[in-house]
Amino acid sequence: MPRPVHFEIHAAGPDRARRFCSAVFGWKIGRWGDLPYWTITTGEDDQPGVNGGLLPRRGPAPAPDAPVHGYVVTISAADIDATIAAIDVNGGTVALPKDEVPGVGLLAYYRDTEANIFGVLQPAER
Repeated sequence: MPRPVHFEIHAAGPDRARRFCSAVFGWKIGRWGDLPYWTITTGEDDQPGVNGGLLPRRGPAPAPDAPVHGYVVTISAADIDATIAAIDVNGGTVALPKDEVPGVGLLAYYRDTEANIFGVLQPAER
């Protein structure tokens, strides 16, 4: 069965987006050659997860009240409250506040500094 193997973040301010993702999630982000494209390493190769890329947005940023217009990436968090605090300090804004999803965990949706919506999930203890 086909699985997602890569994601991309489109940003009006790639430097600002790189700072946000590095500060909030600890991702390693590096330029890919001479292109206006950066690779994102989200974790170790022996751990589950997907790596991605970051590139300049082509066109205007989504309006603050715009609906989701692409895929939403949800990022695992060991401590959702600490992650939310890091999001707030680094310029992210709430799209949908933290709530419990029974049997799944604590889930919140935020907008990054580029107005992209992403999820944060603290999985329920098994």
